[in-house]
Amino acid sequence: MLTGGKIGLRARHEDDIPVLMTELYNDVVYAARASGVPWRPLSPDAKDSPLAVDAEETEDRISFSVVELEGSTVIGIATLWGIDTHNRSAHIGLGLRPAARGKGYGTDVVATLCHYAFAVRSLHRLQIETLADNTAMQRSAERNGFVREGVLRSSAWVLGEFVDEALLGLLVEDWKQSPSRRAS
Repeated sequence: MLTGGKIGLRARHEDDIPVLMTELYNDVVYAARASGVPWRPLSPDAKDSPLAVDAEETEDRISFSVVELEGSTVIGIATLWGIDTHNRSAHIGLGLRPAARGKGYGTDVVATLCHYAFAVRSLHRLQIETLADNTAMQRSAERNGFVREGVLRSSAWVLGEFVDEALLGLLVEDWKQSPSRRAS
């Protein structure tokens, strides 16, 4: 397990799926805002669930369950995706259960994903695309040294309308010099 200050990132377990399906996937508004694919109803035990164990694992995608270090409660998901081994880059994403939001877990998840990507996977660049109104994700990224690089205008179809996405990036050399990294 990879550990941060308050969270751990570990492999997804079968018993994580029902709560993640209920609180993340089956929340249609959350799912529509978090994913680039149309939502469709699925039962918690669906074999083709996007959150199923190993369902998302490919050469260019690593998925984790996020757990609290105290108590090991599953509080969300985290993903390193679009891994490009030639250009040594990837994207990161995360989703937290409603009860875990607003407690600093997102910032810790981003920090832990950065450590995994840069120190373990030897990547050079990380990127985040998030809805322009997702200030929580942008703050979590910026606290970890990500720099806002631009806006992707009308790039996401969300609940019947096109919306802007913010684009943030972080290079390994900036991560190594980040005051937030040295403090941990």
